[in-house]
Amino acid sequence: MPHLNVNNVNLYYEDTGAGAETIVFSHGLLWSSRMFAEQIKHLQGRYRVIAYDHRGQGRSEVTPGGYDMDTLTADALALMGALGVERCHFAGLSMGGFVALRLATRHPERIQSLILMETTAQPEPAENVPRYRMLSNIVRLLGTQPVKKPVMKIMFSQAFLNNPARKAEHRHWEKELTANKRSITRAVQGVIDREGVPPEALAAIQCPTLIIVGEQDVATVPAKSEYLHEHIAGSQLVRIPNAGHTSSVEEPEAVNRALDGFLRGL
Repeated sequence: MPHLNVNNVNLYYEDTGAGAETIVFSHGLLWSSRMFAEQIKHLQGRYRVIAYDHRGQGRSEVTPGGYDMDTLTADALALMGALGVERCHFAGLSMGGFVALRLATRHPERIQSLILMETTAQPEPAENVPRYRMLSNIVRLLGTQPVKKPVMKIMFSQAFLNNPARKAEHRHWEKELTANKRSITRAVQGVIDREGVPPEALAAIQCPTLIIVGEQDVATVPAKSEYLHEHIAGSQLVRIPNAGHTSSVEEPEAVNRALDGFLRGL
């Protein structure tokens, strides 16, 4: 499996497809680059597509520290540099979106376009923090198995979870979730403690921006995407029916259509 040592961490990555332009995918908390399998398959005939696992998640190295958003942003930038990517379309979902926003505001010369999925520029809402800390403490003590039901309800829409035709997919993603080690709590803490991206920084983003949100997202509610849309000039907002916080998995065809419409319009 391909790994690169960048910014003092061994990161797993996949580099597929070919094209004059590159798309980099950055995944959400508790998952891995596997959540973009359908998008990679759809785009690799036209683009070079890179997807990677954040430190401490998926197939990347678990480090003692470095789970704050600034370090994760430095990881992404270093990986791009090591792979010879000077400029790219950067697509981030949830936590990956936190990284995407920081790249776009701090290193605009490296971002050709920005794709923000199920994410927010704001800090974690205070009302969410006690519940997330409780779930994290359970994982630290007992592992991921005891929290799989409440976490699946946060990560996926009711439309997905209650669809009998998708039971096999439901079970697959439960297994992906419970495969996380107890050390995943380090990444969770980084998300809980993150600072927001201020409105003036969002207003300075000049690259074309697509914002995607599932209409049933309860982790990062659609109002958070509307806020991004209001503050990033010229941005496009696409709402995905029947999708929750993991739209790339729940409604991959709708997400792919949104990506196609955006990328072809650039």
